[in-house]
Amino acid sequence: MNIVCLDLEGVLIPEIWINFAEKVGVDELKATTRDIPDYDQLMRFRLDLCKKHDFRIDDIQTVIDTLSPLQGAKEFSDQLRADYQLIILSDTFQEFAEPMMRQLDWPTIFCHQLIIDDQGRINNYKLRMPDHKRETVKRLQELNFNVVAAGDSYNDTTMLGQAEQGILFCPPQKVIEEFPQFPVATSYPQLRNEIDAAMSEMVER
Repeated sequence: MNIVCLDLEGVLIPEIWINFAEKVGVDELKATTRDIPDYDQLMRFRLDLCKKHDFRIDDIQTVIDTLSPLQGAKEFSDQLRADYQLIILSDTFQEFAEPMMRQLDWPTIFCHQLIIDDQGRINNYKLRMPDHKRETVKRLQELNFNVVAAGDSYNDTTMLGQAEQGILFCPPQKVIEEFPQFPVATSYPQLRNEIDAAMSEMVER
């Protein structure tokens, strides 16, 4: 049995923090794992900025409600789910993901959780587990699944390395240079071709 695991932001939907940063005019919030590979360091940076500017969960969710999946993402996801099992592995949060999952017709997603007080302030976050993308792929393999995984940034690379085949999708050049072992796709048709090729190779083994 074969499973496809995809990152979410930058692969199927826009980067939420970047869009929020543009809306509220705080450029520092545009930082992603493409800029700060250490996820905990990145999230502490984001939470400190939210505290400084008194941004609350409703402020972020209001922006998320204006977003749509990337062009072609819905069709790509639908076609992929028709042919393979699909699990989205994301470092986003349940409180952010729901509007996007609704627009994508509710694919399965594993992600994290925010810790929010009664006034809507984001005080902390709770990881589903450390390095959960790689750990999920590893557990699927222990259940005798073969995994093809795709993502766009540093926080996806351990998942890509654990999978039978990892694929970079529209990554920054520095990620391409640091991880030349992964093929690169820059469009959904290219990504689908890479996934299909990897699946066919695994069937032949």
